Amino acid sequence: MPDYYRPDLGLDPDNPFARDQDGKLVRRSYWMDLIDSSVVLAMTKGIGAYLTNDQKRAHLADIKREHLIDEILIQEVFPPDDDDF
Repeated sequence: MPDYYRPDLGLDPDNPFARDQDGKLVRRSYWMDLIDSSVVLAMTKGIGAYLTNDQKRAHLADIKREHLIDEILIQEVFPPDDDDF
């Protein structure tokens, strides 16, 4: 099963990331009604900003917005090894 973010619905019962007991997105229409640029903003500066890259990737695949992955996911940059010099 993908690494979906599972919000605490006791704290936020209207969370757009809510899933049912079968793992299906409850508020799918929320995401489907957004244009791509709004999804990018929501996932980078809004409600999805704190999700891990794996959670973002799984969510984007679920809502059929895989084409936005490169715009949304944070690229990890590692310093060069000392052996490279």
